[in-house]
Amino acid sequence: MLKTETTYYKTPIGIAKIIGDTNGIQSVSVLNDDEISQELLHQKTPECLQDCVLQLQEYFNGKRASFNLTVNPKGTSFQKKVWKSLLDIPYGKTRTYLQQSKFLGDVKAIRAVASANGKNPLWIVIPCHRVIGSNGSLTGYAGGIWRKKWLLAHENPVKQQSLF
Repeated sequence: MLKTETTYYKTPIGIAKIIGDTNGIQSVSVLNDDEISQELLHQKTPECLQDCVLQLQEYFNGKRASFNLTVNPKGTSFQKKVWKSLLDIPYGKTRTYLQQSKFLGDVKAIRAVASANGKNPLWIVIPCHRVIGSNGSLTGYAGGIWRKKWLLAHENPVKQQSLF
């Protein structure tokens, strides 16, 4: 049986907790800075998680728009189908829950789709933060609405128009 490894990476919006093994990344979640000791933050990153940390660094530095990682999230087949569909939302763009349900072929599944989004175990890597309410509102984000707002602004910064 493979040994599951864990590492922590400090991002601008909290601590990323990364769990995985040589079969892939199982989970990337976000913690508040006060939820973890500084000693854990400074531990050596296990080899099987190093690429994930590097790609998250690149994302937060504005040098990466998508992730190229082997992932191994735990979930039902429906949840995995929903999570896979999230990967089709381009960087800097959003899709509504209704659009996502239509994309998956069942408008009536909107609540089930929203529930599956909320159980996404791969924060940022599978971009559930790109799904918004039909009225444009930032709804339903396990990491907190303020983080969703930050991530969307990070991916699509407002360009100030030139006055001249």
